[in-house]
Amino acid sequence: MLSAGLDIGAKTVKLVVLEDGRPRGQMILPAGGDTAAAVERAWAEAGVSPREVEHRAVTGMGAAGAGEGYARVEAAAAAARGVAALLPQARTVIEVGAEEGRAVKLDHKGRVLDWVENERCAAGAGTFTEIVAQALEVSLEDLGRLSLEAGGKVAMNAQCVVFAESEMVGLLHAGTPPADIARAVHQAMAERVTALVRRLGLQEKVALIGGLARNQGFVQALGQSLACELLIPERPRLTAALGAALMAAPGESEPA
Repeated sequence: MLSAGLDIGAKTVKLVVLEDGRPRGQMILPAGGDTAAAVERAWAEAGVSPREVEHRAVTGMGAAGAGEGYARVEAAAAAARGVAALLPQARTVIEVGAEEGRAVKLDHKGRVLDWVENERCAAGAGTFTEIVAQALEVSLEDLGRLSLEAGGKVAMNAQCVVFAESEMVGLLHAGTPPADIARAVHQAMAERVTALVRRLGLQEKVALIGGLARNQGFVQALGQSLACELLIPERPRLTAALGAALMAAPGESEPA
């Protein structure tokens, strides 16, 4: 039996196809300006035709662009289901993508107890790291590593991306080392996410998924801010798509 899950975010389309619960195909592609075309490409590059897959689900802020034939799944539920399959010991899930973040509380069976989301401000999500990388003239992939080289401490307020960007420019003009700025940015973002988690109520163990889970600087800053070790799956950006695929399969809406 085949089932599939799509996770459509602000920047990327993620697809996971399962055959009897095992991976058959998976793909991550830029969403671009045409979501439907990106979805079609994801299927093609995953090597599976959607016509072969009777059980399909979609989640994410761009779910409406998937077209017909998909069951809609709440983002928090998809994230929880994916983490429950990969990291069953987790009791809190933090997901930080390009433009939004959420925290989800799970019970001992991996079922959702409660969740909270941010106010859709880029200062607490991945889009802000793109702005920072451009300002510091480093690649997005190098930004996290750069922050680990910081030698000093710089305070930054990331409650609003506009103000935070202005602060960053001021620090650059003052001759602040780029590594110190990078660390300050990641710490400010981590504090914003921590405040979100505290609203929910932290339960260890904590799993981190989404694009920022690949950023070493953010992972370190968030772990320090929460004062706990973070569990990260091998492919954190695909976790919610995996959860949607599991939920699409008949009789698999909840962990056993």
